[in-house]
Amino acid sequence: MILQSLAGLPAFLVYFCTGLVAIVAYLFVYTRITAHNEFQLIRDNDPAAAIALGLSLLGFVAPLVSAIAHSANVLDCLIWAMIGLLVQIVVFFLVKVPVPNLSARIAAGELAPAIWLGLSSLAAGLLNAACMIY
Repeated sequence: MILQSLAGLPAFLVYFCTGLVAIVAYLFVYTRITAHNEFQLIRDNDPAAAIALGLSLLGFVAPLVSAIAHSANVLDCLIWAMIGLLVQIVVFFLVKVPVPNLSARIAAGELAPAIWLGLSSLAAGLLNAACMIY
């Protein structure tokens, strides 16, 4: 009985680890695209940076969850994760159009630009996840 329950454990571990690797890759790439240093700002207790990065992470994880749930295999999942990352990068640059000094304002601790970026990232991620129809 217990062995039957654990039959899916290898697949779980593969996809869970794939998801973790994709998240680390996302954070590595995304934090180098932005002009502000999110992790240093978060270490310095800047809530604006935490809000912007945290919501953008959710904006990436939403399509990643969809990819894990619907992909045919791990490679397919990773391809869709890359698409999710690209969408988030595009959103970052689009959000900067009406707020050209976005990174400087987030680095200064301003919440409105951080919320604008974060919620835009989340909205794009949810739309991205919904569009992943195989």
